[in-house]
Amino acid sequence: MSFRVTATEGATRAGVLTTAHGDVPTPAFMPVGTKATVKTVDPDELRALGATIVLGNSYHLHFRPGADLIAELGGLHGFMGWDGPILTDSGGFQVFSLRHTILRADDDGVVFRSVYDGEAASFTPDSVARIQAQLGSDIAMCLDAVPPADAPRQALEDAVRLTTLWAARQRSAERAPGQLVFAIAQGGTDAELRARSIDELMALDFDGHALGGLAIGEDRELMFETVGWAAPLLRSDRARYFMGIGDPQGVLEVIERGIDMFDCVLPTRLGRTGSALTWSGRLNLKNARYVRDQAPLQEGCGCPACMRFSRAYIRHLVNQQELLGHRLLSLHNLRFLLDLTGGARAAIERGEFAVYKREALARLGAPAEEEALRIT
Repeated sequence: MSFRVTATEGATRAGVLTTAHGDVPTPAFMPVGTKATVKTVDPDELRALGATIVLGNSYHLHFRPGADLIAELGGLHGFMGWDGPILTDSGGFQVFSLRHTILRADDDGVVFRSVYDGEAASFTPDSVARIQAQLGSDIAMCLDAVPPADAPRQALEDAVRLTTLWAARQRSAERAPGQLVFAIAQGGTDAELRARSIDELMALDFDGHALGGLAIGEDRELMFETVGWAAPLLRSDRARYFMGIGDPQGVLEVIERGIDMFDCVLPTRLGRTGSALTWSGRLNLKNARYVRDQAPLQEGCGCPACMRFSRAYIRHLVNQQELLGHRLLSLHNLRFLLDLTGGARAAIERGEFAVYKREALARLGAPAEEEALRIT
């Protein structure tokens, strides 16, 4: 088996996911490397921050520079200089989030216009399996149909049917040596359809399972409620992946409900907009209150930004649009989430996650300086 549970506390679990490029202790936050890079951060820095697995985006890598070229140059690991585990998405989320580009979606796959040149392109279960095999990722995600958060029930039902049909075809497609394949359950927050999707995909015996079609604009409490009853429907001996969450409060909530893996562009996107994640909420470094602030972004943080630079200096960099400011904030935000997740894992192993979560949420409070940034 590729996954084993090492400790539990209620629905919460710690475990180890074994891949061709190493083990991933879970719960695990996965930094997003959309175009074969986590923006402004090099692989050695990622390792030093505590990252064990990163993501690559099949949609973008397929179009630029092309999976065939990446395969020729040694696969995604060699191409981006990261020797640890890599998960690649199928491109389904990118296609369906750009709904205006879709020309047709049917049993065979989805036809759409590329965001790069407007030319017609298609993704099928076989083609996305081939792309991800060429990339050589450790975990390949199945092609899924992703309806919007406000989709009517019929659209949700159609997405469930297509997702199962496509997954069954991708399950038998060729894969890279040692590559794991995860299925993605759809159904929105509809209990019947979500359970149906999970049942159909579980019967196909994938290496892991993801909850997709959430964190895309639906009511947040309803999202957590859905995760609470949906996660236990997934196999206990397979890794469980929630796609697209990365705010500290949200991370703690899905871990509590039995999720093992999660990803989000939030830490680096916040860095590029001049904001830092801290135990006091988000700091907007563009704010004039930090002009003479000699404190680090977060007392006690071991990231490169906090070990050497002041809030005043980072504010200066941000306001002058210096790239170093974006880099330092991205390094800090990644370290913050990776430390939060590592702390959660240690707490689960001690049987103290409930206390850890309660104390963490009390320290985090509510973001005081800016509205929550929705990542879709």
